[in-house]
Amino acid sequence: MNKSDAKKEIQRLAHEIEEHNIRYYNLNQPVISDEEYDRLIKRLIELEEQFPELKDRSSPSQRVGTKVEAVFPTIKHLVKMYSLDNTYSLEELQEWEKRVRKGLPGQNVEYVVESKIDGVSVSLIYEDGIFVRGATRGDGIVGEDITYNLRTVRSIPLKLRPHGKKPLPKLLEVRGEVYMNHEDFEVMNRQRKEQGQELFVNPRNATSGSVKLLDSRITAQRNLKCFIHSFGILEGGEPFATHWEFLQAVKAYGLRINEGNFLFENFEDVIGSCQKFQEKRASLPYDVDGVVIKVNSLSQQQRLGATLKSPRWAVAYKFPAYQATTVIDDIVVQVGRTGVLTPVANLRPVACGGVTISRATLHNFDEVRRLGVHVADKVLIERAGDVIPKVVKVVEVNPKNRNVEPFDVPRKCPECGEGITKEKTEDVAYRCTNPLCPKQLERGLLHFASRGAMDIQGLGQVVVVQLLEKNFIKDFADIYYLKKEQFLELELFKEKKAVNLLKAIEESKRQPLSKLLFGVGIPNIGEKAAYVLAQRFETMDRLKEVTLDELLTIHEVGEVMADSVVRFFKQPSTRKLLSKLEKSGVNMKESVATRGQKFSGKKFVFTGELPDLTREQAGELVKEQGGDVISSVSKSTDFVVAGENPGSKYTKAMTLGVKILTPQEFKEMIR
Repeated sequence: MNKSDAKKEIQRLAHEIEEHNIRYYNLNQPVISDEEYDRLIKRLIELEEQFPELKDRSSPSQRVGTKVEAVFPTIKHLVKMYSLDNTYSLEELQEWEKRVRKGLPGQNVEYVVESKIDGVSVSLIYEDGIFVRGATRGDGIVGEDITYNLRTVRSIPLKLRPHGKKPLPKLLEVRGEVYMNHEDFEVMNRQRKEQGQELFVNPRNATSGSVKLLDSRITAQRNLKCFIHSFGILEGGEPFATHWEFLQAVKAYGLRINEGNFLFENFEDVIGSCQKFQEKRASLPYDVDGVVIKVNSLSQQQRLGATLKSPRWAVAYKFPAYQATTVIDDIVVQVGRTGVLTPVANLRPVACGGVTISRATLHNFDEVRRLGVHVADKVLIERAGDVIPKVVKVVEVNPKNRNVEPFDVPRKCPECGEGITKEKTEDVAYRCTNPLCPKQLERGLLHFASRGAMDIQGLGQVVVVQLLEKNFIKDFADIYYLKKEQFLELELFKEKKAVNLLKAIEESKRQPLSKLLFGVGIPNIGEKAAYVLAQRFETMDRLKEVTLDELLTIHEVGEVMADSVVRFFKQPSTRKLLSKLEKSGVNMKESVATRGQKFSGKKFVFTGELPDLTREQAGELVKEQGGDVISSVSKSTDFVVAGENPGSKYTKAMTLGVKILTPQEFKEMIR
């Protein structure tokens, strides 16, 4: 066979195999036997080996997987991947609907109801119909590039098929959930048991591990699946008017959607659907932990907008937690990274919602007294949100415990033997007073190195424990003074691993102030609050001198948070730590310090398709110059930037006399 004939045959085989993949995995409509399918794959691989220059990245032969020699690179999402707010009762769900109605006064609202698959969220990007990149959700802004592993998932087409007479989009980003069926999970765990390997706890745990393997040949054997559920970006194609239209379009492209999705015109039907989903939950071949409800109209979604964390146009209704009864074998006390002591029940192992539970939190010592819990009592436990096990109540008191006091606060820290304190009468938390408590430092270091903080890849628990045991580090700042020779003294460390970790430590010095603030672990200050503080005060020097009154002028900061910040920066140990970090070269500023204020107080609206950049990217340029991006046009709007095929916002801007900019005028204004 000559090269020209081989090219035609390879193209024919690739198209036929991908069509069979879509029919089998996404439509459940196979038209050939497994044996015939295997013959087609074998023939394709033979031709590609004979003519390697004819093999391309969208070939079905690329699903067999390959070995990746390094850790996954991180990539920034084209559009932020939000997480959903949760509701746990039908009453809370109805409150959400009231907020939607308030945000869309006088408008008819349709809703789409979908199963909330308990898997791993991913983003998929197609360029001219070819799958080019896939990533994990990560923190919603940045995820891990797991393209090699996602290529092995047969329900993710490597090449989209045209939708009627419409051309494929130039760029299409969709979001979905990768998961594992119960049956496949059980088969895999049975095989692992036979081979003496550690078993996975549940299908989600197995899926998460599978998509992050460095050898995608193993991922290819795990039989993962993927449902597409959300829209990211569309460029160079006909825009969607509704979420339901998007779902039907991507199905026509060959992507897999959940056929159990429903479209409703009134919220009473939504409530009824949630109840039905809950009833049939146990009969599904995969894990679901709730239902997702979305406003159908994309223009209404845009008008409702989003908070820093979640869209206002979508919400999750979480099913009631799984419950089980078991016996408490022991009660122990854990010391957290901020010194808080938490009582934990060691349980007689029990199955609960497909997971074996052997430990459950008792939250705090007030809760222990309220429950009246003792060792050897029989208790009811539940997986809150199907994830975190907790003790709900005592269902049977052991006769020997009837006249015994419940487990109480220890007089000394169980880790270091130092004193215990409860700083405020209204505070339920007891803390270890020793800032050098080894368990505090261990957990604090792990938090400091985590992705949400300084993002030091490779500085995990095993490494941290060894560094502490060898007395190489006594605080966070000591990380930046470590030498290669010290790492080489640790178990399983060789030259390359030591060099890579030192490189990650060096790169972490460039993290913005907000990440450092979150990393050092100021009590009551989470990731969002750390960002707000960094944006407001810009430098660590300014924050060190901040007053309580200044903090209380910030809308997002309450009295407890403000008090925690002031107390933290007044401590001599804090000052010493920050000085040591600064001398090591760690960045002490937030990037907001370099931003301009050209558009301060100005409100922008974007409509239509912009050349060279997305509307989200254009919005970021506005925000970098102090402006605001809003979703609807009103008299208070300063500028409407109108690209190709602008919508009703353009017409409204004309009616109201709002200044309209072309994309070119906008670029000139930015410059």
